[in-house]
Amino acid sequence: MNLNLRNLLTLSALALVLGSGPSLAQSGFVSAYTDINLDECLVIEADDFFASWSCPGYKGYPLMVTEGDLRFALRYGFNIDKNDAGFQTLPPFNRLGEKLEWRLSNALGRWFPIATIVRYHTADIDTGEDKGQVLVVTQLKEGDTCHIAYVDARANRNANELARQAADKAGNFDCANDEVEVIGAFTAY
Repeated sequence: MNLNLRNLLTLSALALVLGSGPSLAQSGFVSAYTDINLDECLVIEADDFFASWSCPGYKGYPLMVTEGDLRFALRYGFNIDKNDAGFQTLPPFNRLGEKLEWRLSNALGRWFPIATIVRYHTADIDTGEDKGQVLVVTQLKEGDTCHIAYVDARANRNANELARQAADKAGNFDCANDEVEVIGAFTAY
């Protein structure tokens, strides 16, 4: 076989392999997951009424978990005080799920987190027992990080997909002026 023909076939095969990458990468968004395990986090502050932990985020992206009055909140970023809207949580007593989904965009030519999705388990206001599950979508944007959408994970068959669609719109939400969107049926609290 001619050396040029062999090189041409090799390059063609390589182009075919590279061109057939995952469809998720072609869409511009993918998911990555990290665990939320407070036993593996560094305690920053703790007393009888409030606690905060520094936890591992996606590839070193800072994540702080806070708890006060039996309600949890997540804070993000390298300048946490500037980046977020304060202690954002759900009205009923709650606890966090064990996984944090990071939505990544390659719009800047590299994969970078633009939003997160976390499952909150909500408690019945009268009994304190588990009542619902809410997927909370948070926009990650320098100086404008906040909740942007809530999806009832039990009331919507496609709750994860709805949350991902909301997350992929992150960056256009104005935390100071826009209201958190409740997507689909909602009976979690």
